[in-house]
Amino acid sequence: MTATSDTWILASAADAARARALLARLTADAGVPALERARFLAALGVRLRRGLDAGHLELTLTARTDGGLRTELSGPEPWQHTLVCPSPLPAPLPRPAEPDDARLADTLLRADEDTAAVLGSLDETEELVRFHREELHQTNQGVLALHAELEAAAVAQRDLLDAERAARAEAENARRLLTFLANASAALNASLDHDDILRRLPELLVPEYARHLDVWLVGDERTPPGGRAAATVTAARTGRPQHAGPHPAELPGVDDLPASALSPDRPLLCLPLGARTVQGVLTLSAPGDRFDPDTTVMLLELARRAGIALDNARQYEQHQHVAEELQRAQLTELPATAGLSLAARYLPATHGMNIGGDWYDAFPQPDGSVLAVIGDVTGHGLRAAVIMGQLRTALRAYAVEGNGPARILTLLHRMLRHLQPELYATCAIARFTPGESEVLWAAAGHPPALARGPEGEVRVLDAKPGIMLGVPVPYEYEEHVLALPVGSTLALYTDGLVERRSAGIDAGIDRLARAMGALAAPDLEDLDAAADSMLKPMLHDSEHDDDICLLLCRTTDRTTTS
Repeated sequence: MTATSDTWILASAADAARARALLARLTADAGVPALERARFLAALGVRLRRGLDAGHLELTLTARTDGGLRTELSGPEPWQHTLVCPSPLPAPLPRPAEPDDARLADTLLRADEDTAAVLGSLDETEELVRFHREELHQTNQGVLALHAELEAAAVAQRDLLDAERAARAEAENARRLLTFLANASAALNASLDHDDILRRLPELLVPEYARHLDVWLVGDERTPPGGRAAATVTAARTGRPQHAGPHPAELPGVDDLPASALSPDRPLLCLPLGARTVQGVLTLSAPGDRFDPDTTVMLLELARRAGIALDNARQYEQHQHVAEELQRAQLTELPATAGLSLAARYLPATHGMNIGGDWYDAFPQPDGSVLAVIGDVTGHGLRAAVIMGQLRTALRAYAVEGNGPARILTLLHRMLRHLQPELYATCAIARFTPGESEVLWAAAGHPPALARGPEGEVRVLDAKPGIMLGVPVPYEYEEHVLALPVGSTLALYTDGLVERRSAGIDAGIDRLARAMGALAAPDLEDLDAAADSMLKPMLHDSEHDDDICLLLCRTTDRTTTS
């Protein structure tokens, strides 16, 4: 099948109306849908009217082989359009004819049907649009509600994150303050020196927690009253922390006062030092514009602990003074004896209360002999010092009765075993008799004495000593005789001189023997200087946990008096 075509000349509105009526009937017979047909005819009608205003038109219809109807309109505004026709078009295509009344009525009715179809389709479309508009509105409402929920969730999430961040910051700040408090407390309590504690406070607090600070101790009148802030005086009088600043700080546990005349622009925090009693007042100048509440709580606790540390230092100094007085009362003034030079040294332990059980003694006997004694009561403290005094007194009493070294130790052992159970002591006694070149000695669990001959040779008196005094078994001590010609030196000492944690006692005894042997003969002419020379290599580390006693006994010509 070949395409057929036909061209119509339209010179008047009547020609255009007949052509339009023919195309309406032709497309309707070809099964073109009403909506598409109405669109086509409306567009054609508009162009026909415009074209006729400018002159005549040519309308060409072509029935295509694929079932389409092609319409071409020539003129001032050329136009073409193709319709798909479900039913075949007649061949040849009909031409416009004079319309009669029946055909005109039919054409008009058909046009109304097309219009009705278009309007119906438009109604359906409008209903569909209205439905979708409502659906879109509901969707928009849902989206808006969802957005509101999401925004609320986001705000809540931000609030939670802010709260968590703030909680973490508070926890970190609390951890930092607690760590500082622990470290500062350890630093303050590590010392029992009053002045050292006061020196450490500015090192700990300035500049992070205070711009500067001042410590006023109770009883310190070096600063006149006018030189102290009124808040400081109030804190000392009431025992309550005070804050003085241009504005109330409302700090926890702190009273607010007006700004101090000594610091009108910068707040002051005045904290009593101590817990039960006020040792003084710590006055801090704020490091910034104000004091932080959490930091203030830490500073309150630090001031309390600093006061306790100062109180401990004060009590320690008092006890130390008592200990030193007691120790001095126990030390013996060495006698001046012809033919015998004596020198002694006592050094308290570098730790603790400086009260120990070490002692030395030397005193003449009614027969003219001299007893040199050295001893050590186990333990430290007042009890050890008291027992040491009792042993010293009892020893002198037993010696006055004419007892020798061994018998004296036996009697001391019996006394201590019955009067002071579970307390022990060591002791060594040497008896020097004028005109004799021998010395009689005995020991009870004491480190061995050292003897230096006139030629400088040193030997350890390694005869087995008896048991310690006070051990709960009966015991009789033995005496030993030592040749000690003129120019010889006997060294008696306590274990604190030769015993160290890092080495055994034997190594210490060897070191003391070398120090004694290293002395030249002229060095021993001044026995006090010789004692210092022997102590120097033994105390090179200056730290010792026990008391130290050293008693040097040098035999001289009878004409020489120590």
